[in-house]
Amino acid sequence: MSGTSLDGVDLAMLHFEKKERWKYSILATTTIAYPEGWIERLRHAVDLSKQDLAVLDHDYTFYLAKIIQDFLAQQPQLPDFVSSHGHTVLHQPENGITYQIGNLASLAEVTGHKLICNFRVADVALGGQGAPLVPGGEVHLFSEYSACVNLGGFANITFLNNTPVVAFDICPVNIIMNALVHPLGLAFDHEGKLASSGQIISDLLNQLNQLDFYKTTFPKSLGFEWVIKQVNPLLREYENHSTADILHTFCHHIAYQIAQQLPDNGSVLFTGGGCYNTFFINLIKSLAKVEIVLPSRDLIEYKEALIFGFLGVLKDLKLNNCLASVTGAQFDHVSGEIFLP
Repeated sequence: MSGTSLDGVDLAMLHFEKKERWKYSILATTTIAYPEGWIERLRHAVDLSKQDLAVLDHDYTFYLAKIIQDFLAQQPQLPDFVSSHGHTVLHQPENGITYQIGNLASLAEVTGHKLICNFRVADVALGGQGAPLVPGGEVHLFSEYSACVNLGGFANITFLNNTPVVAFDICPVNIIMNALVHPLGLAFDHEGKLASSGQIISDLLNQLNQLDFYKTTFPKSLGFEWVIKQVNPLLREYENHSTADILHTFCHHIAYQIAQQLPDNGSVLFTGGGCYNTFFINLIKSLAKVEIVLPSRDLIEYKEALIFGFLGVLKDLKLNNCLASVTGAQFDHVSGEIFLP
């Protein structure tokens, strides 16, 4: 799978088994960083015509197939199937649209493996947000926690003690922070060192916290289009300030938004690339009432890949993998498509 932060393609070889409850093992992992050319193509995908998107989807599918083949060549055994999230280029559930490239039937043909993919489309067709989908796996794999928070391109939270389960996107994270440091020749702000050197821009912080999305109730989800329309124009108003000050302010903003959503007791599992931003994590800890758990590197970096692999297992077994209480769809359902080579 590939996230909106454009770090690269995450691959994981996984094993699942069920006794009293589902258990997982992460057998092998890797992330293939995108070449600059692919970063640019994916970053501007939202501006493409329908015809050009189809070309991008074709090219990306074959690019993904090569990466998968190279990864599998290093494994001691072949998989039962390949589960592909792909890369989201359009997400407009209010218009009935969600589009993940890298989910074409040709991926099964080229890799020679059964393919389970396209997990979001059916949910949107049923009136849902098509996101977040990870709760469909978290309820089976991480029920010992009060909640799970993922700090990827966007932050999302799943409340695991609720019946029915509640989950939603909270705010943008790496999709903004990485973009802010990219002009400086950096892929990301290592440990939040640049952000920590800045100062708060009070007016910017207040404006960010007043964005309409934070006033809406779940189910709700975020996409790159929202960032372009709502966040980027706001940040441009403060271009005369240093990158450090803007980053510092943005970290305070998202730490506050995340802390506002955390439960009051128990422990919360944090995963995603944002966990490595020490300054940002310490801001959240200073505002939170609960224990924040940072797990092993494999789980921090590959939990989303783990979950989408598991959603593939549930699809293969014809078991519900998409929760209506989370996405707002008409009912719980089995989401995804299966293609045979």
